[in-house]
Amino acid sequence: MRHGRLWAAQLIVIMLVFAAPALGQTSWWRAYGGTDDAEGSSVQQTSDGGYVVAGYTTALGYYDVYLIKTNTSGDTLWTRTYGGEDDEEDGSSVQQTSDGGYVIAGLTVSFGAGGGDVYLIKTDASGDTMWTRTYGGTDYDDGWSVQQTSDGGYIIAGYTVSFGAGGGDVYIIKTNVSGDTLWTRTYGGTGDDEGYSVQHTPDGGYIIAGYTRSYGAGNEDVYLIKTNASGDTLWTRTYGGTGEDFGYSVQQTADSGFVIAGSTWSFGAGACDVYLIKTDASGDTMWTRTYGGTDNERGRSAQQTSDGGYIIAGYTLSFGAGNEDVYLIKTNASGDTLWTRTYGGTDNERGRSAQQTSDGGYIIAGYTRSYGAGNGDVYLIKTNSLGNIAVEEPPTPQLANSRTALRVQPNPFSSFAAVPGHEAERFVLSDVSGRMVGICNGNRIGEGLPPGVYFLSPVKSVIPRNRLLRIVKGG
Repeated sequence: MRHGRLWAAQLIVIMLVFAAPALGQTSWWRAYGGTDDAEGSSVQQTSDGGYVVAGYTTALGYYDVYLIKTNTSGDTLWTRTYGGEDDEEDGSSVQQTSDGGYVIAGLTVSFGAGGGDVYLIKTDASGDTMWTRTYGGTDYDDGWSVQQTSDGGYIIAGYTVSFGAGGGDVYIIKTNVSGDTLWTRTYGGTGDDEGYSVQHTPDGGYIIAGYTRSYGAGNEDVYLIKTNASGDTLWTRTYGGTGEDFGYSVQQTADSGFVIAGSTWSFGAGACDVYLIKTDASGDTMWTRTYGGTDNERGRSAQQTSDGGYIIAGYTLSFGAGNEDVYLIKTNASGDTLWTRTYGGTDNERGRSAQQTSDGGYIIAGYTRSYGAGNGDVYLIKTNSLGNIAVEEPPTPQLANSRTALRVQPNPFSSFAAVPGHEAERFVLSDVSGRMVGICNGNRIGEGLPPGVYFLSPVKSVIPRNRLLRIVKGG
């Protein structure tokens, strides 16, 4: 009888571990990177069933665009880095192209005309560079999103300080198949406006999501722009309240409307919550939803799923095992929560990009500080259709790294503080909305800032990509 019970228990374990593969679904997680810093910003399933991830790496001692190609199990087939010898290269968006290669959009400081330029890289199927292009003026310009268009060219969305009407404007670049500029457009007013996501729509035009400080009800509002094929504005919409609201991802839905994922300080349960907006074809709001707890959450990516619902990826401080964890939310067609999942360890993890896979599961890219070989690593998570991971790799303890010991003294502080051992290093300071408020050396942190909560990270981009340390300046 005892042996029968033991056999039954073992059978249940076997069924649980192999249930997803038995349904044709695989699940796993992987960390990629060296002993320094790496992060994944964008992921796509490729035509061979594997995955391609874009982000950045500091493996060569400075920041480079990082491209990883894996098989269906997440095993590395090859990696490539792109960039010069400056300290600010980053890949924000990747897509497989019709010729089997890849196109990557991001930022470069090594090349181009200004302090930062939009960086477009076209590769073959092996990740080898076919050509690169830069776009921008003598000031700062950045690329956040790229998509191949029906004519074989590319559409890029980002941010420009070199051109436009205000301190910064939404920047859209249309190229031919060789990356040569066909036209550019800027959108916005006298405040800061930025485009994070662009998609080619079936009518030949484009839909762009980001944020605006020029229009709307609050400090920042979600900004949605619909254009024709030439980039001329058909209509614009803003969404949000009196707080700070951002749109990071947009997709046209099956009913010809749009879904936008972002974050909101105006609504929800906590300081900041995941924000999902569903509109009709004219951009008018059909419904909005917020997700999260009493602490901070952000939504960075949303996609309509095969059942008509939505999958949202981001990060959470309210739930999970650590300081920040990857946050995955599955909803029905009305945005009501079906389930949520968190992934990560006792340190910080964030999800940047998610996509439904051909087997009905999900692939998520971001970064991890709990696992892997370095201070931060690219984090790739493959789940089944319920967001579960059947078999995980054992965690790999992070190697000792001087940056893991970063601390601010004193904290809280009243005038300014210092980072012992890093007094000569430059740091980015950002506020609670993620907006950069200054760059300083490690011996005079926070000098001149008003009282409040800020986040500190070593300089790697004019717009910080993550936050390492929470600091508080008192009155």
